[in-house]
Amino acid sequence: MTFDDVRHIALAWPEVEDGTSYGTPALKVRKKMLARLKEDGDSLVMQGVPLDERDMLIESQPRVFYFTDHYRDYPIVLIRLSKAKRATVEPLLRRHWRTLASKKAVKELDAQEA
Repeated sequence: MTFDDVRHIALAWPEVEDGTSYGTPALKVRKKMLARLKEDGDSLVMQGVPLDERDMLIESQPRVFYFTDHYRDYPIVLIRLSKAKRATVEPLLRRHWRTLASKKAVKELDAQEA
């Protein structure tokens, strides 16, 4: 995957827009960060991943998931996009989108996909 692939997925959802964060490309929902590209150009900073789940993801797929000391205490996992598959990234992205989007937007997307 690439960040463009992530953008293609997320921009199809209501209320998602392009932005920047820490000088890197980002996706935002109602001005709040959904995800951003890390400075290395290959890693996605994926918020909304509880620490216990992050640990499980890293243990099960260490080539794909990791974190740095900077993110140690935050519900964030880093995803190596060059090693990741859409089936791995999209559910995490969608789950976090659902926490940031308005109830109306979530309902609209759910209705479209039903």
